[in-house]
Amino acid sequence: MAYSLDGVLVFGLLFVCTCAYFRKVPRLKAWLLSGSGVWGVFYKAAVIGTRLHAAVAISCIVMAFYVLFIK
Repeated sequence: MAYSLDGVLVFGLLFVCTCAYFRKVPRLKAWLLSGSGVWGVFYKAAVIGTRLHAAVAISCIVMAFYVLFIK
């Protein structure tokens, strides 16, 4: 699963959802989501997760349905 497109999509969705959750936790927000350097990837994923929360939630539901029932 890690070397397929399905695995990459699941990893991406979980990464975006996790970073968006970390943005809500004050202690983790100050430490992990600084927005500079390598940590900028976490910041950008958190911004995508919070601004596109409806699209991310729908795609998580669709991917869960796909992994559980179709694959």
